[in-house]
Amino acid sequence: MSGSKETPAGKSPEETALTMSQVMLPQDTNPRGNVHGGVIMKLIDNAAAVVAQRHYRGNVVTASIDSLEFKNPVYVGNLVILKACLNQVGRSSMEVGVRVEAEDLYSGRVRHTASAYLTFVALDDDGRPAQAPPLVCRTPEARRREREALQRRSARLAQREAAAEEDNPADG
Repeated sequence: MSGSKETPAGKSPEETALTMSQVMLPQDTNPRGNVHGGVIMKLIDNAAAVVAQRHYRGNVVTASIDSLEFKNPVYVGNLVILKACLNQVGRSSMEVGVRVEAEDLYSGRVRHTASAYLTFVALDDDGRPAQAPPLVCRTPEARRREREALQRRSARLAQREAAAEEDNPADG
């Protein structure tokens, strides 16, 4: 494939959603048996990338990760469950939300351990931003997630503009 690709028809969040899981092993942890945050971050990025790629069906790259918050620890032997879903699509950008849970396989107890929002950019075969298919929100939940994602996008853009103004103050 070379050049730009034709923009495919829109998809619903349900068509590209992903649930994946992985048992945490000793190499994923510190000496006390807690899973390193970086291991969880990599799993989050992988899950979100799959969702973005399923939607675009082409190359995508991570542009940003917002508000990653660790709520509870993950321990060696836990089953980490990642639930990733597309929240919003712009021209070339896509926001994916990821919820991370940890299941104690002995007790069956499941804890919410982290959540994150990631923005991906669809790229054409030449590595330039490309038109992503539209997101088709058919359920009230999908429409709510899209509204909230648009609010986060506006906040990110305002923050980026404020930072640019700080870096380049007007002469006067």
